Amino acid sequence: MTVLHSTFSLERTYAVPPKRVFAAWADPEAKKRWFVSKGEHELDFRAGGREAVEGRTPSGGVLNFVATYHDIVPDERIVFSGTLTGDGALATVSTTTVELFAEGDGTRLVLTEQDTFLDGAEKPEWREQGTGDWLNRLGDELK
Repeated sequence: MTVLHSTFSLERTYAVPPKRVFAAWADPEAKKRWFVSKGEHELDFRAGGREAVEGRTPSGGVLNFVATYHDIVPDERIVFSGTLTGDGALATVSTTTVELFAEGDGTRLVLTEQDTFLDGAEKPEWREQGTGDWLNRLGDELK
């Protein structure tokens, strides 16, 4: 049984104002387009609300991500914690902060994630790569 802790930050700049970036997180249909490649998605975007994604592991097993939103400041900040399970086994527990900064006509997004990885089911570099990929898809959604 192993435990590994990791923290990473990613930044993206989008050519739209913070209000549009925030809306892409808050609207269930928009969020599903850029956040969920395949599978079921539900989103209750409010402090105390929940987000859930059910998909498949590379081997065909069930993969679940469940998040709880703790702090939401419209157009400025989103804070949530989440768990990732594969075939019913807890793989990670995370806390994520998304900050939105107006820069000219655009937005600088800073995402900071603190993770606990359990028993080698996921690796920090996989999580950082995957998070970067969906931030890139967010950029496509905003075009």
